[in-house]
Amino acid sequence: MISLRYRPLFDFQNELHRLQGQMNDVFASGRGSLRGVSPYQFPLLNAWETSDSYYVEAEVPGLALEDLEICMADANTLAIKGQRKQPELAGGQWHRQERAFGLFERSFTLPGAVDADEVDASLKHGVLTIRLPKTPELRPRKIEVKGT
Repeated sequence: MISLRYRPLFDFQNELHRLQGQMNDVFASGRGSLRGVSPYQFPLLNAWETSDSYYVEAEVPGLALEDLEICMADANTLAIKGQRKQPELAGGQWHRQERAFGLFERSFTLPGAVDADEVDASLKHGVLTIRLPKTPELRPRKIEVKGT
């Protein structure tokens, strides 16, 4: 006698993975064979804060400054936009294509408001580093105690 167990969570996970694969196929069409590469994972980000600023690092290998656009959508939302251009193959053919090409956009919500006029960014060795100073209201300040 064969015993089959009903496992609703396992079946649900399988259905979710199947649906995710179908959605990836739909959104990857028109961009070549990019199966398994999610447009939402580029660029990869690191974020941290100090007492006076937030910092965001993004991995953007192979991109030049003119390929990037950084903007503040509101007081605490950073958007990184750009385009990674596909290299030309002179008489060759692709055997594997895992790096995504084309337009990308990545937004990041910061935990507090930013002084947008003081934001600065640098690109070095394929790593984009953005410093976002906190608004003066969020910065810690020392309060002087006066004696009588």
